[in-house]
Amino acid sequence: LGFTPTSDGNVIRINIPQLTEERRKDLLKQCKSIGEEAKVAIRNIRRDCVDSIKKMEKAGDLGKDQALDGIDSVQKSTDDHVKLVDESVGKKEKEVSTL
Repeated sequence: LGFTPTSDGNVIRINIPQLTEERRKDLLKQCKSIGEEAKVAIRNIRRDCVDSIKKMEKAGDLGKDQALDGIDSVQKSTDDHVKLVDESVGKKEKEVSTL
């Protein structure tokens, strides 16, 4: 993060420099990167869930309609969570970019 701690014996001081334009750009890139990693994780969970539903359907534990309803439910939940991640990243970008 670019902090330099100094020790005064009993107290540890951490000097936090003002954000420069370059540092803001780095933080924005980092925000977008973390957001993208979160979306990939959400998609991986969706894939695992859909695979589980298909296996259950193939094994006869679920009917075709139930499987389709489950897949639709997983997709809707995925879309909602991706939207939440996008909103969080957008808020953080605004927060970092404002002076």
